[in-house]
Amino acid sequence: MTRTNSLTEGNILKALFRLALPIMGTSFVQMAYNMTDLIWVGRLGSSAVASVGTAGFYTWLAMAFILIPKIGAEVGVAQSVGKGDMDEARLYIRHSLQVIITIALFYGTSLTIFRKPLIGFFNLDDIDIVNDATSYLFIISFGILFYFINPVFTAIFNGYGESRTPFLINACGLVANMILDPVLIFGLGPFPRLEVAGAALATIIAQLFSTTIFILVARKRRDLFSGLNLLEAPDLEHLSIISKLGFPVALQSGFFTGIAMIIARIIAQWGPIPIAVQKVGSQIEAISWMTAGGFQTAMSAFVGQNYGAGKWPRVYKGYFTGLRIMSIIGIITSLTLILAARQLFSVFVPGEEETILHGITYLRILGLSQLFMCIEATTAGAFNGLGKTIPPSVVGIVFNGLRIPAALLLSSTSLGLNGVWWAISVSSIFKGTVLFSWYMFMLKKNPNTEDFSLRDLKMME
Repeated sequence: MTRTNSLTEGNILKALFRLALPIMGTSFVQMAYNMTDLIWVGRLGSSAVASVGTAGFYTWLAMAFILIPKIGAEVGVAQSVGKGDMDEARLYIRHSLQVIITIALFYGTSLTIFRKPLIGFFNLDDIDIVNDATSYLFIISFGILFYFINPVFTAIFNGYGESRTPFLINACGLVANMILDPVLIFGLGPFPRLEVAGAALATIIAQLFSTTIFILVARKRRDLFSGLNLLEAPDLEHLSIISKLGFPVALQSGFFTGIAMIIARIIAQWGPIPIAVQKVGSQIEAISWMTAGGFQTAMSAFVGQNYGAGKWPRVYKGYFTGLRIMSIIGIITSLTLILAARQLFSVFVPGEEETILHGITYLRILGLSQLFMCIEATTAGAFNGLGKTIPPSVVGIVFNGLRIPAALLLSSTSLGLNGVWWAISVSSIFKGTVLFSWYMFMLKKNPNTEDFSLRDLKMME
């Protein structure tokens, strides 16, 4: 590892910014894939947005499976690099790639076979929305391998402390998607007008483009990928560690998506407009949670390397430095969503006043929770870097689960549809508060902790 990639020396603020900015850039690139689709699909109307939004729940659900090897690669590589053991880092790389390829093939096959009942789950009354959503899901399933493997490649580089490379590669994929979207959706030049199906096709071609670049770069990076043989049989020790690191986070993500799908089913009783509002609104809100998610990854890598190197004071100081940064970002984002709600939402569904009015309410209610969401993400990254992935997962699962009864209860009052948005926002406030308190309790209880090492995970039952 070069000195440039080391997170165990030098100024903490500079180290975090050097690592975090490209990671946050990568997060924005991933968000921009969906935003680009929605901006162009939005020109087709709210029904088209609802179609993409409905099918999109299953690509969102895919992240739960991706997170198992992604977190394993991120934490495993970071702690191995911190210990100066590159052979061990390469073992985590090989096993993570083997796991993600296996999962991707299984998930893609399942989407293809069960696409109709999966879309049918939402009880949509509009046959055109159902048909478009089914077609979108069918096309996406054929490129799901590329959708799965790119985040794991990204995690490998991030864990190594080199976040600029995956940012540039993912940005190349975004550029390809931005070019292909209008061409395939509206049929520019010699290409046929494919509408919603065109958005799906543009996405998988762009993801394939990024995967190809990752592979070409990996072949030249002997320090990380030398001796990599994906056909070599995996060993149970590393599979076990990767699973124990990633499964709690994956369970939280899957549970979160499942809750969101049930929420979508609840709001479907108000028609297709609220479905479109939730899809567009969540993408706008992603300005903050993608930023927070990127910083969460940076915090995980920073804590992982310093913990692996036995530098607990830097782990301690790094967390509070990151917390101050993300608190500022959370406050700025809250003000933006509350004060510029109309301007933001109008970008996606211009001319549809009823949809815009619902969207303004959504953004202002969700804007109140952005600071707490940033605190939650930063703290989860610190926990993950220590290899303690269970606390953030428990907090996420409990309070996300409470969204369903809260949404049913509040929406049955005079709040109506707005009660659903309040259930989501209030639960985010509780998640940030409780997880921060849990981390403070851990620090107070073990101010000079020598917590269990990564390899000790294999001893846990």
